[in-house]
Amino acid sequence: MDIKKEGLEGKKILIGITGSIAAYKIASLVSLLIKRKVDVHVIMTNNATKFISPLTFETLTGNKVHTDTFDLSPDQSIHHITLVKNCDLFLIAPATANIIAKIVHGIADDMLTSTFIAYNGKKMVAPAMNCIMFENQINQDNIKLCEKYGIKVIEPAEGRLACGDTGKGKLPEPEFLLNEIIYEIGYKKDLNGKKILITAGPTQEALDPVRYLTNHSTGKMGYAIAKVASNRGADVILISGPVNIAVPNHVKIINIVSAKDMFEAVKKEYMNCDIIIKSAAVADYRPKFYNEDKLKKKDGELNIELEKTDDILKYLGENKKEGQILV
Repeated sequence: MDIKKEGLEGKKILIGITGSIAAYKIASLVSLLIKRKVDVHVIMTNNATKFISPLTFETLTGNKVHTDTFDLSPDQSIHHITLVKNCDLFLIAPATANIIAKIVHGIADDMLTSTFIAYNGKKMVAPAMNCIMFENQINQDNIKLCEKYGIKVIEPAEGRLACGDTGKGKLPEPEFLLNEIIYEIGYKKDLNGKKILITAGPTQEALDPVRYLTNHSTGKMGYAIAKVASNRGADVILISGPVNIAVPNHVKIINIVSAKDMFEAVKKEYMNCDIIIKSAAVADYRPKFYNEDKLKKKDGELNIELEKTDDILKYLGENKKEGQILV
């Protein structure tokens, strides 16, 4: 996707980094933002500087990294007040259990918490911690308080953690965090309240347990449409055949295999949608007979009898509700 159309150029973003091993991922996130001509300012807790050097972020952003509330600039300005001016978004990532507890209870005892509380714009936190810490009821209550106070919480990923445990608590990858930022401030939400159904990818029509008929389709177009529609505020349902593409953030995915699967999924969902965009490469024919065992190679020709699949577009055209847009 063209990064010039992601709506971040010229934006100002504050990123708070806390004492977590996941802090290294933020260097990649900052690099992705700088490529999009974002003015990035970084605030680090003292514990964060033990995991990654402030010099890394000063080199990437061209801006001073702030760690000390009382470190005045040459013009004697108070950084935790001046930094938030004209800021479009404040993200804390990784956000430890400690920092989450502080910000939801109004504790402002360092540069990061003081600046965060001084900012009244869009706020996000990306928790990163041991899975037991994350699931602890106190921490979960604090996360709910974030939501109460209008601080968006980015769900941590599941997997193997630095401590060796496996569970929920990993900081999502930089590309995922970037997409969350784009979703939050990159687009006008001019599709708010709209529900959009999008089909994408190929279908696979089974001949036997190991063979199928299919179409050459990557699914890229449908996924790109789904991503932009979601970023513009739409409630998006993506019905997808087998592809090798990450599901866009905030998109509901329904995975299907065959044309019949797609037809049934579309029939179930379409009536509640304002717009339907059909970008899938649906097979027009499928094998009339399915072989329970793998077809063995033999001399001579192999003839496969085919039958038509359900015409999804025709069905939608004949049954669409008043005012519904079908593309």
